Amino acid sequence: MSRGRRGKRVSTEETPAVLPVDCRVSAVVTVLNEEATLPLVLRELGKLPLEEIVVVLNGCTDSSLSIARSFPQVTAVHYAEKLGHDVGRSIGAKLTKSDIVLFVDSDIPIGADRLKRFIAAIAQGADVALNDISPFLPLFRDWDEVTKMKAFLNLSLGRPDLRANSMTCVPHAMSRRAIERIGSGMLAVPPKAQAAVIEAGLRIRTAAAVNVLQTNRVRNSNVGKDNEVSRLIIGDHIEALKYAMNAGGSRLTNDDSGRRRHVVMRRQL
Repeated sequence: MSRGRRGKRVSTEETPAVLPVDCRVSAVVTVLNEEATLPLVLRELGKLPLEEIVVVLNGCTDSSLSIARSFPQVTAVHYAEKLGHDVGRSIGAKLTKSDIVLFVDSDIPIGADRLKRFIAAIAQGADVALNDISPFLPLFRDWDEVTKMKAFLNLSLGRPDLRANSMTCVPHAMSRRAIERIGSGMLAVPPKAQAAVIEAGLRIRTAAAVNVLQTNRVRNSNVGKDNEVSRLIIGDHIEALKYAMNAGGSRLTNDDSGRRRHVVMRRQL
């Protein structure tokens, strides 16, 4: 047992995940100067029955590249400029050919037993398996703007059950069908990809609860109110809402059955 951010006890004693024996599985890892944690991340991935680990290094000036190359099964893709984690996941997804793709970041080591649950969820029929951060959130009154935007997008798309869970958060996994249906390029804007998955009628659900909120690496760009990362993610959600409204109508899942607008329009004419 562990405690969530509101002091609530969160159970970590779960039935062991059963991994598929007839599916090919790959992992995509995005890296930006993570020489301290990258070996820990790759060691845990090495405990899984993965066909390939694609490590996308962007803007690294430390020894992350040499560390990645020292691990078996790793395909290292190096970009001199900073691409951002989301673009890195998009590139990694395009390079993989497996039936299931697991996405993790190199700054947050997560045990193989927890990662198995995301793979198992896809093997059991889900197209997207999200990290359930709900147990670790404070009361709604204390949610930040980003968390509220995540929940608002899901609510607008008719999936309030997903709460604030999002493809913005790792770890998560996707089926090959989902990647091909929405296109790997869509993953460069995770909320937009999530909107596309829901609009396409693909199966999306949570798979496990991993507390990445307290372990996320602190950078100058993600601390303080209205920081750079927060503005980026909020902008991503606005883009996702625009995409969804273009695809499903300006009111999305909210009916307008009680208002007879055509009467006003006739009188104006």
